Amino acid sequence: MEPSRDIQRLLDIMTALRQPETGCPWDVVQTFETIKPYTIEEAYEVADAIERADMDDLCEELGDLLLQVVFHARIAEERGDFDFGNVVEAVTRKMIRRHPHVFSRSGAETPEAVKLQWDAIKQAEKHERRERRARRGLPDDPLHGHLGSVQRSFPALVEALKLQERAARVGFDWSEPAPILDKIEEEIGELREALAEGDSAAVTDELGDLIFALVNIGRHVGADPEMALRGTNTKFRNRFSHIEESLAANGESLEAATLERMEELWQAAKTIERQLLR
Repeated sequence: MEPSRDIQRLLDIMTALRQPETGCPWDVVQTFETIKPYTIEEAYEVADAIERADMDDLCEELGDLLLQVVFHARIAEERGDFDFGNVVEAVTRKMIRRHPHVFSRSGAETPEAVKLQWDAIKQAEKHERRERRARRGLPDDPLHGHLGSVQRSFPALVEALKLQERAARVGFDWSEPAPILDKIEEEIGELREALAEGDSAAVTDELGDLIFALVNIGRHVGADPEMALRGTNTKFRNRFSHIEESLAANGESLEAATLERMEELWQAAKTIERQLLR
């Protein structure tokens, strides 16, 4: 079998991999649940390639993510639920329906109007989905209520941001950043108390409240908390690498270095960063 630009070749490859008698022993035994972590991982690797502006990696990672879609669709087809064609049909139907201003030349003409129209169409789709599930005898739509569209499977920071954004649409929100800073200080105080009491459950609870408040201040000042934290993670990686490389250049090791020595090199890394930004 040869590589191809045709999506059908990828579908054929997945079919071959999943054949019980002649396929790959690993691929044959996979399920939705077992490959779910890989699907999430591939999405993060796409994001990483974008952040690094590495187009070679981005092309490859997008292919890996597409493979996950094909994998899930093949498992569903074997179960008689749906196939890849149904996936494509569903998303094309959705895109056409949600963009009447493009495909029927009617409706929204500004980005703000598009957003309002998109939300209205999504609400109509949710209503139709509930009716469809009822006709099939399925439980009520699990994504119910005003916050129902926020998936619990999101990373916690993303979920917190989206919950706050949804609540803000109906006015449940701070009017400015200053009160949120007060809330953050309040949460820090409660975390201090929990730490002083040695209550691990309370510490976990208060830490969650503090992080939630930090996400809120980020939202209000236009700083995506996920991206902000990823930026800090990158800084930490770079500074720690400087520590490691500096120690090695002097015949020292991480394991033998004192905290004071590592802090000295950490500050040196920060100085280098500031010089590079000038």
